[in-house]
Amino acid sequence: MSDQHDKQVVIIGAGPAGLTAAYELTKHRIHPIILEQRDKVGGLARTENYKGYYFDMGGHRFFTKAAAVSQMWHAVLGDDFRLRPRTSRIYYQNKFFNYPLKPFNALFGLGIWEALLIGLSFIQCQIFPYPREDTFEQWVTNRFGKRLFGIFFKTYTEKVWGISTSELKAEWAAQRIKDLSLKTALLSMFVKPKDRIKTLIEEFHYPRRGPGMLWEAVRRQIEERGGVVELNSDVVKINRAENRITSVVVSCEDKETEIIAGTDFISSMPVSEFVKRLDPAPPGILQAAQKLHYRDFLTVCLIVNQPDLFPDNWIYIHSPEVQVGRIQNFKNWSADMVPDPSKTSLGLEYFCSEGDDLWNMSDADLIALGKREIERTGLARARDVEDGCVFRVPKAYPVYDSDYRDYVALIRNFVDGLENFQTIGRNGLHRYDNQDHAMMTGMLAVRNLVLGEQNDLWAVNTDQEYQEEIRAGESSESDVSHVFEGALRRVFSRLDPVAFGLAIGITAGLVLLFATLALVIKDGAVVGPNLQLLNQFFPGYAVDAQGSLVGFVYALVAGFGVGWGFAYLRNVAVYVSARVIHRDIELRLLRRFLDYL
Repeated sequence: MSDQHDKQVVIIGAGPAGLTAAYELTKHRIHPIILEQRDKVGGLARTENYKGYYFDMGGHRFFTKAAAVSQMWHAVLGDDFRLRPRTSRIYYQNKFFNYPLKPFNALFGLGIWEALLIGLSFIQCQIFPYPREDTFEQWVTNRFGKRLFGIFFKTYTEKVWGISTSELKAEWAAQRIKDLSLKTALLSMFVKPKDRIKTLIEEFHYPRRGPGMLWEAVRRQIEERGGVVELNSDVVKINRAENRITSVVVSCEDKETEIIAGTDFISSMPVSEFVKRLDPAPPGILQAAQKLHYRDFLTVCLIVNQPDLFPDNWIYIHSPEVQVGRIQNFKNWSADMVPDPSKTSLGLEYFCSEGDDLWNMSDADLIALGKREIERTGLARARDVEDGCVFRVPKAYPVYDSDYRDYVALIRNFVDGLENFQTIGRNGLHRYDNQDHAMMTGMLAVRNLVLGEQNDLWAVNTDQEYQEEIRAGESSESDVSHVFEGALRRVFSRLDPVAFGLAIGITAGLVLLFATLALVIKDGAVVGPNLQLLNQFFPGYAVDAQGSLVGFVYALVAGFGVGWGFAYLRNVAVYVSARVIHRDIELRLLRRFLDYL
């Protein structure tokens, strides 16, 4: 590795991925040049400042399974890295629902009848699931039921992406809410699971003045170690000779266009923009790049003359009558983000597409819209808003539409063939990764460059175990058992006994509760003599208000037992049948093999 000091590494983009790569390179005494289009570092995780108020573009929780990422966060920020409690809710039909779900809050917010319908819908989808999970709608419905999907997923998701949930690919759901289902949500109401689900974490770390504080500190350390960070430097052209990048052409505000050569190049700019600026760019790859789409958003920042408005870090706005998709309360992320403790700063996030009516609306009109909608939700009064500003964030979300996978595959095949180039980060890989995953791609890119490793950056996903997943997926075995088991999973999906038991139990409990209360309300000389017979099986049950709660508990337990037993026996029956069929197939193949001999 004696030639490492001769390397001139050029990094395009000073977001989490690019800065992490530069930070790691300086540990090996390599002095990279980082080129950033904007006037500040941090990329999608930057922090904007308006009159001393700090605004986090998107709200970035610092939570990771990757030890290397966590160590970097703490090493860079030290005591400025604070542990914060998570508080968030969902706003729907003029009501607020705790998230993660709390049993009585959800029950009384939706109503007993709606809760019953949700339970029945979930049972239906457990028995008759979608056989394929190609779309977001299919993936979520199989785990939550169609009715709950329509209430808590459809409207918000379509606000974010601007396309129907029947067009959005299932990969987004699998990444963002992996391992979460109605079962895990219900269990989290009553017990704290040993294995935490990412979507349900109750606390996270956060820099004292937003994520930009971290990335400014990283920038300073890079420069102290000899690296160069050039702001307001737009890479307008990327020169290629055969399978190597030779140089980039940079347009700067305060000087003439500059050509920067390098031995190695790392980019976190949108991979579609990389291809468009490549010279020469293969026509087929260029066409694929033009087919990749992004979703943008803007944040309307409001300064409210009130010390305390609501306790949440953020609130998801699922109601379709307002355009805002999510509301951040930056004071609850960190009190140091608000210079005046008598005031509160809010960030109203509007999801849009660059060039559409919302994106092109004037700042004054957007602030007026934000004031109207914050009052419409009941979170603040419009007359208390004393100031505001707007920040636009282009290409915030790579869109997983119907054809994106094919286009990304074409681009990846070409990019992987470039000998001295690696693409990293959310937009560099056109993958909806979290901040820590973007950082991991930067770290692994440096290991590839310096240590000669062969890490697959495209495989970095939502779990630290992605390398094990790659190894498991590299097998090319095609034996009959794998084929048969795959077909079995597609045709006879396993019923989860706990989920099915909970669904049956809650539904049975609600039915008995609702039926008992209906008879109590009806009243009369003799109240529910037939239903009263249940006390022979459920001691303490009676047709009165207290008895309705007793009956709910009994029916919940009994229904859970019935549902769990049914699902268990059904799975056993399928398994036994499958083993018999499998054995028969193996014997047939053995006879065929012996005949061949």
